[in-house]
Amino acid sequence: MCIRLVLALACAAFCACSVKPGSYSSTSVPLPPDYSKSDNWAALPDKKDPADLVPNPSFKDEQPDAKVDIFFLHPTTYYGKKTNWNASIGGAKLNQKTDGTTILHQASIFNASGKIYAPRYRQANLESFYSTDKSSAEAAWELAYNDVKSAFAYYLEHYNQGRPIIIAAHSQGTLHAMRLLKDFFDEKPLQKQLVAAYLVGWAVKKDEFQAIKPCETPDETGCFCSWRSYRYGHQPEGIPLGDEIAVINPLTWNSSEETAGKSINKGTVLRDYYKIFPGIADATVHDGLVWVHKPKFPGSIFFNRTNYHIADYNLFWVSIRENALLRTTAFFGQ
Repeated sequence: MCIRLVLALACAAFCACSVKPGSYSSTSVPLPPDYSKSDNWAALPDKKDPADLVPNPSFKDEQPDAKVDIFFLHPTTYYGKKTNWNASIGGAKLNQKTDGTTILHQASIFNASGKIYAPRYRQANLESFYSTDKSSAEAAWELAYNDVKSAFAYYLEHYNQGRPIIIAAHSQGTLHAMRLLKDFFDEKPLQKQLVAAYLVGWAVKKDEFQAIKPCETPDETGCFCSWRSYRYGHQPEGIPLGDEIAVINPLTWNSSEETAGKSINKGTVLRDYYKIFPGIADATVHDGLVWVHKPKFPGSIFFNRTNYHIADYNLFWVSIRENALLRTTAFFGQ
């Protein structure tokens, strides 16, 4: 439970304290999503949504002509004064929060590489990641994953048409993406369509999968990338660390422990999506983590946290965008 606690606290830094739900009950479960309805997708290629946006005119949404699909699983956005273990798909306020944060800031990274599909799902409450009620927490995760699995099955049947796929996820989304890869890709025919998986914000073991290995080079395909960001020098307690954890430097795209200087970071996106900050974040692989010296930007004097989980994607926005495009090009052997 320790890693879940740390991730929960990282999310909680952006939100109010959560109110513990009661014991899990099937009678309080929200209605399941119907993925034939576009409203139950936070992003679709033929739907106007925040995943279509770019920070400035130097970038372009390439989804109309893309040859690859992106299946994106958003992190936890369901927290605060909640009483249910799982979120309702139809909550307008929650959906607006999801769309205006993770879909805008994270999913949009990939619109240069592929058509973006991001399902809404009955995500588990933030409380589930540090609750002592393990049975209720596990039931909440299972319900959330079943939605993800259903969404992916619908996507395969109605949208994919044999196209290559990038799986991208963050935090709770990565927890579900790991299961998705095992159920649909690992040592299965669909593995041939996997361009890469970006499993960010969660500790993923190097041997997590039978046949899908950690990426070792910037243009390798059929592999997965993973990292968790912390202030340089901070050694968090109670989370998986060490050589068994897969970690890649999101600036150099290898596992070398040599620091990638901030000068090679072409752009960070912070709270203001429409502003790119080049050269403000470096990256060093250390003990299963990525260490980042404190970025300097307007107002950074007040940015004193040591866990950069909330910015795992934002810190390396342009680098991730370019890397996804590089792996896509490599997949087609161009």
